[in-house]
Amino acid sequence: MKKSVLFILSLFMAAGFFSCNNSENSKNGDRGALASSAAEKTYVAPGEHDEFYAFISGGFSGQLSVYGLPSGRLLKVIPVFSQDAEKAWGYNEETKPMLNTSHGFVPWDDAHHPDISQTNGKLDGRWVFINGNNTPRIAKIDLTTFETTEIIEVPNSAGNHSSSFVTENTEYVVAGTRFSVPVPQRDMPIKDYKGNFKGSLTFISVDPEEGHMDIKFQLMMPGFDYDLSHPGRGKSHGWFFFSTYNTEEANSLLEVNASQNDKDFIAAVNWKKIEEYVNNGGGKTMPANYAHNVYDEDTHTATSTMKKEVLVVDPLEVPGAVFLLPTPKSPHGCDVDPTGEYIIGNGKLSADLTIHSFTKMMDAIENEKFDGEAYGIPILKFEDVLAGTVKQAGLGPLHTEFDGEGNGYTSFFISSEVVKWKVETQEVIDRKPAYYSVGHVMIPGGNSAEPFGKYVIAMNKITKDRYLPTGPEVTHSAQLYDISGEKMELLLDFPTIGEPHYAAGIPADIIKPNSKKIFKLDENKHKHATLNNGDARVERDGNEVHVYMTMIRSHFTPDNIEGIKVGDKVYFHVTNHEQDYDVPHGISMIGANTSELLIMPGQTETFVWEPKQPGVWPFYCTDFCSALHQEMQGYVRVSPADSDIELSWSLGED
Repeated sequence: MKKSVLFILSLFMAAGFFSCNNSENSKNGDRGALASSAAEKTYVAPGEHDEFYAFISGGFSGQLSVYGLPSGRLLKVIPVFSQDAEKAWGYNEETKPMLNTSHGFVPWDDAHHPDISQTNGKLDGRWVFINGNNTPRIAKIDLTTFETTEIIEVPNSAGNHSSSFVTENTEYVVAGTRFSVPVPQRDMPIKDYKGNFKGSLTFISVDPEEGHMDIKFQLMMPGFDYDLSHPGRGKSHGWFFFSTYNTEEANSLLEVNASQNDKDFIAAVNWKKIEEYVNNGGGKTMPANYAHNVYDEDTHTATSTMKKEVLVVDPLEVPGAVFLLPTPKSPHGCDVDPTGEYIIGNGKLSADLTIHSFTKMMDAIENEKFDGEAYGIPILKFEDVLAGTVKQAGLGPLHTEFDGEGNGYTSFFISSEVVKWKVETQEVIDRKPAYYSVGHVMIPGGNSAEPFGKYVIAMNKITKDRYLPTGPEVTHSAQLYDISGEKMELLLDFPTIGEPHYAAGIPADIIKPNSKKIFKLDENKHKHATLNNGDARVERDGNEVHVYMTMIRSHFTPDNIEGIKVGDKVYFHVTNHEQDYDVPHGISMIGANTSELLIMPGQTETFVWEPKQPGVWPFYCTDFCSALHQEMQGYVRVSPADSDIELSWSLGED
């Protein structure tokens, strides 16, 4: 234990040395660059478009933010796992089902790792997937609308962290558990963790046309912690690689007890072999309870279905499907280069980068060069799968992305820097400071077969003294570096929404041509849509009242409603009749225990209002839509519960 503590202390002392060097480099190098050309390189003139989209996770905000690169301009916050009053996400009746889980309505999650769909290993710009880490979920965002259209809960999982990464033809999106748990869940002593808890690796199939998700199988692994993952590509297509820590299977004081083994593992999973096994009837169906939520863009409405079983696979039943690659202790990142040959697995407490070879791995498997087993899974010999080591590259290596030119870019958390190195020779080429404690880095397409290079973004955990102070909570940030030359150049840093955990970047030209501008009114299949003004009406069913309303610049139909009573539950079903791009409308009702609605052209949305007292109460448009926006308003008269006033509604009538 003393040795572990001394080792960690030595790392932090060395971090001070690296930080001093970084500060000196910043004074001597970066400041001059920033004063000369950096501003020009990030400047996007008014009316011009950025070259790249960057989808940056919001971490504990539960959302996904869209930025333009190189400007760093925030374009949109996409609601995913958390309620969002701006979009009425999780507030309106249409999207509430998207936040349903086996634990009930859960309007928050910890969103970490976005990944863009791929075809032949290249980004195709159809969908972005992102994980909910806390209540295990995977979400899919449609990039024609930039809206979340599907969320599937992941059973038998906890801390859904090594997610949501896709195979090179988006056959699967993978959800790996961070915390191992009893499977199935049951009441048992925590001290009996070892040998009894399981780690599940879930492979979720993705329909190649519509993107519909479904759990294909869950691989039940030993009770380690599964941290990050990436798919094989090219020569290693058909494999998936997961970093592990806590191979000690400790359940307390993990900062010490989970750092006892000299090495942990990268789990190499041959999903092609398991897929064949499952397709031929392999695996066992076990009871499960998880929500599958789907948003239909024709009806503009989500539905939630509770599923009751899942197919599980024991790795010992599929010989040759799973192997363990020893990796320096407590690895975090697990990254695969564009060729699929090199698997990077870095111990967080190391100063070196460890590079495994897929070719050597396959040779070791073929020749059974094993060094024991863990719960029946063969452990390969470290030396037999090692391609090389980048010596003394920095302190606290975490994550690596690639530029397509044979270079890797690795984040070092403790020494707060981004390091560029040559993959084939393991030679350090350049290093630049980050401010401060960088986590993930992202190069557009940098985890695909064809990276686009040009920029790397560092996503930092700490920003003290970088921005105007905002009290105890300091903004998080991303920093943009130019990597077009041999040496990196810091161009820009910009605040982000929530914690910028990871990001996915793609050229704008891949997405822009497919971006939907309106919803066609004649294709609106919402069951409460009002497609003609003449159909606007108010109907009572007991104490439920349904208002079928239309909106267009600059009025609501109807705009005056009477006959509502205290104790009624009033549903406003509102259809935006605009068919011009960029003309949404909003609606808000005084006292409604929900958010406003922001309704896109051709769309229908619903909110509920339960009036508590008699009076005449206004509603109005919340999105500035025209010169007469202020005049876009109406009234609802609320009478006592025992009133005999009949329902009536009007537009422009006394």
